[in-house]
Amino acid sequence: MLMRTDPFREIDRLAEQLFSTATRPAVMHLDAYRDGEWFYAVFDLPGVDPDSIDCTVERNVLTVRAQRRRPTGESVELVAAERPMGTFSRQLFLGDTLDTDRLEAGYDNGVLTLRIPIAERAKPRRISVTAAHPDGNGRREINA
Repeated sequence: MLMRTDPFREIDRLAEQLFSTATRPAVMHLDAYRDGEWFYAVFDLPGVDPDSIDCTVERNVLTVRAQRRRPTGESVELVAAERPMGTFSRQLFLGDTLDTDRLEAGYDNGVLTLRIPIAERAKPRRISVTAAHPDGNGRREINA
C-alpha cells in the first residue's frame, strides 16, 4: 500500500496555502484507496495536456509530473490569470505489497487514475501444516 509516513506533508499543505501563486503551481491533489485486488491513486489534473503527463516508478517511489500552459500567440490577450500554471509534481512512496511492474495509467476528464495490482506475495494464502500420524509411524498433511 501507500506509505503514510510523510512528516513534511502538513508543512507542504501549509506552504501551498501561503505561497501558491499562478507562477508557482500548487501540488496536485490525490485520493488513494484499495479496492479488492487493486490499489488506486487518483490525481486531479484539470486542463493538463495528456502528452505532458510523465509517470515513473523507481524502486518504491512513484513520481507523477504534469504541465499546464497558458495559451500563447500573437492574438492572445491575457485578461485574467487565476489558475495555477507550470509544472506540477508529486511523489508517492509505495509499499512492497504492490506490483509496480503491472501499473496501469489512464487520463479522463482531467483526472489521472493509476491502478496498481496487489502483489501475489502480499495476498493471503493457505499454509500447509504437517502433523504426526495418530499411530506415530508417519506423518500426514493437514491443510490449515
